[in-house]
This record gives sequence, C-alpha cells and structure tokens, in this order.
Amino acid sequence: MQNRHQIITRFAPSPTGFLHIGGARTALFNYLFARQAGGQFKLRIEDTDRERSTSEAVDAILAGLRWLGLDWDGDAVSQHARADRHREVAEELVTQGKAFRCYCTPEEVEKLREEAFAEGRALRSPWRDGGTPPDDRRFTVRFRAPDSDIVLDDAVQGEVRWGAKEFDDLILLRADGNPTYNLAVVVDDHDMGVTHIIRGDDHLVNGGRQAQLYDALGWDRPVFAHIPLIHGPDGKKLSKRHGALGADAYREMGYLPEGLRNYLARLGWSHGDQELFSDAELLAAFSLEGLNKAPARLDFDKMAFVNHHHIRQADNTRLLALLTERLEGRKGLVEGGIANARLIPAMDMLKERSKTLAEMESQAYFLLRERPFGIDDAVRKHLSPDALALLSRLRGVLAAHNDWTSDALGNLLKAFAQDESVGFGKIGQPLRAVLTGGAPAPDMSLVLALLGREETIARLDDHARPA
Repeated sequence: MQNRHQIITRFAPSPTGFLHIGGARTALFNYLFARQAGGQFKLRIEDTDRERSTSEAVDAILAGLRWLGLDWDGDAVSQHARADRHREVAEELVTQGKAFRCYCTPEEVEKLREEAFAEGRALRSPWRDGGTPPDDRRFTVRFRAPDSDIVLDDAVQGEVRWGAKEFDDLILLRADGNPTYNLAVVVDDHDMGVTHIIRGDDHLVNGGRQAQLYDALGWDRPVFAHIPLIHGPDGKKLSKRHGALGADAYREMGYLPEGLRNYLARLGWSHGDQELFSDAELLAAFSLEGLNKAPARLDFDKMAFVNHHHIRQADNTRLLALLTERLEGRKGLVEGGIANARLIPAMDMLKERSKTLAEMESQAYFLLRERPFGIDDAVRKHLSPDALALLSRLRGVLAAHNDWTSDALGNLLKAFAQDESVGFGKIGQPLRAVLTGGAPAPDMSLVLALLGREETIARLDDHARPA
C-alpha cells in the first residue's frame, strides 16, 4: 500500500480543442483522490499529435480545468517535449533484448496481421529473434511481447486477465523515430512518480500493454482504476448528438463550477444515497472503493437539480458579478448603478427561480428592460380597451400608495380586484404584460416591489393609456 503522502495522480488529456465532459470527470476523480490523500495532482498534455496540438487547443484545456477549480501541482508537462527520453528508454529495452528493430514493410505487416487474425493470435514479427538487417530499410522498434498471460489488478474492474496471444509485438518507436502512446505514458508516469491512475475503461487494454512495459523495465506498476465511460440518456456511448460535450459549453449554459463538480463526482461514484455535496464533503468522502463498474448516464434534469442547489447556496455578491458579466453588452437593457439597484434586492428571488445562470439571466430580464419596450404578441391580446381602462384606474391607486413592500402590494391588488368586481386574472394578466412585456417574472406583487414605484408607474404610462 502506498504511503498517503507519496500518492501522485495525473490527468493526461489529448488536445481536442476543449475539455471533454468525460475528461473533466476523470480529472475530478484524480484531483479528489490526490487531495483527499494529501498527495499531488499532476497535469500532462499528451500532445504528440502535432496537428491537433495547437496552442489554442492546449489553452482551452487549461482554461476548462481552471474554471472547474481543479488546480494542479507544478507546471503542466508536455509529452512531446520528452520524446528524447522516450527514445532513450526504447533503446535500453533493445539493449536488454526486450525490444527489437523490426524491418517489416507496411505491406509485410499487413500480411502478417491477416495471418495472425486467421490463426486467432496476435501479430509476432519475424524480427523478434534477430536477423540480418536489409540495406537502407527503415525500421520500427517493437516490444518483444512475453509468452505468459498478463494479469492486471484493477481498483475498479478487479482482476483482469489476457492471454499472451492477445497482445502484438507493440511498436515503441515509429519508423520516423517518434515514440508511440503506450511507451510515452509509461515513461512519463514513472518519471513523474505517478502512483495511481484513474482513467476511462476504454484504456483498459492499454493498461495490460503498459503493465508489460512496467514489468520489462523493472519499474513498480501504478495502481490502475479504469472507470466506465459516460453514456448518454439513451444508454449509448456519449457523443455530440447528446448535447454539449465540453466544459466550456456547460459554463456558457450557466452551470456553476461547484455544481458541475458535484454532479460529475456522482456520475460513476457513490457515497450511500447522498446526492448533494459541498467541496469539503466531497474531499472527505471520496475513495476508489466508491467508484462503480456500471456506466453512468448523463441526466440533464439531475444536473440542473444539483446546480440549483449550489446556486441557492452561492454568495449573492458573486452571483451578481457572474450575472452582470453574462448581461454585459446585451442591447435594450439598463446598465450600471440602475441595474445593480434593481438586481441586488432581487437576488434571493432569482436564486430560487433559476437552475442555471442562463435561467437567472432570463428571469432578470424584465427588471432591466429599457423603456419604452415592446410587448410580445402572445400577451398583447390581454390589452383590450377594458383592460387598459382597468390598468389606468390601478395606476392612480398605486401612485397614491405608500407601503411598497411585496405583502402590502399583494393586499392592494386583491382589494382593487374586489372593488372592481373582477377576478384577479383580469388584472394580473394585463398588468404582467405592461410591466414585463411577456418576459418570465414572479408574482405580480413581487414584480411591483422589485421594480419600485417610479419604474412601475412609468411602465404603466408607456402602455396602459386607453385609446
């Protein structure tokens, strides 16, 4: 068992232009395990694919991790920058007879692969036992696959066993001298001191391949924990058709980082029946034993439920800043001190009515509209001549009213409806139309209270004068 202060986990994404939601969950699990154990969380960018590994793609990954609050220890490591070290280890294996130079042409490899497949075995190179190299022919460096079964004790999957015939003589260096993925990650993880690796079970077979390399090099294997991939709501492997896939997209949709952390932590990990966690509770509770073997399904309703909880728990000043940032530059809205004067008293209401910041933006819209504004066609039908006359009389009552609290205004509206001998809907619907233009809004007494007397009267004057 590793000493808890020696535990080092790592997250090693491939640059794809964004931090995939599955990658975000993997990073979170590694982060929680490292922090909970008092260890280190390292970041390595697997940027050996130079076409995809642009600075913009790498920056997007770093930005996604920072937004999620997953801070790593030390500098991010570039795998590409360590290629010389990878080649050095490959040559050590050649010297030890555990790897060899393979001079097969691509056409010869394809033929060998077809023969191996027909015989139900893995590819074995004719160069694994040596031979006279052809003149001027390029070569790859291959690992000499052992003839014994491979057993991996996985912290999630349990004991996983492969027969020797299931693994090819693995390429370590390509013909151009560039190292392959499985060699690079083993060398990097060893050199970085990685003791635990939590990653998707699509890498389970790679775990077997990498275990062979660890054993051949005489290095201690890290603890592997291969977690099932996230599936879509339909139970199929998560793909673009299921919706937003990058952390940046969820940020744009208005999720809080702590809300997404909470939801992702419960997506493949369990701690009894508890669904809602603070960051402190997650750190205290997380363990590899809680990781599940069964694939988790993305559930947007539950994601919104969890995020709503964290919005309600969030500090109003912070939410106001986030909301203001989202509203910045939007046309037709008041700004500055006027906006803050209306938003600050409304924050508790907005938090209760909003599962995301996008919903909060929508709910706040009626408060910030510049006058005069148009009215949606769907609600204009409530502004009949009789309704406008009714609102004109209500305007006079409101102008003379002094107690501008929500409760007092609610009582006023009920009393006015009784005096007019009409149902409250005859007042509420046209009043909502002229005060909000059809935008989402809470009960009318609260709308009046949040807008204030001056703005309420002004909006009534804009729309409620009978023809």
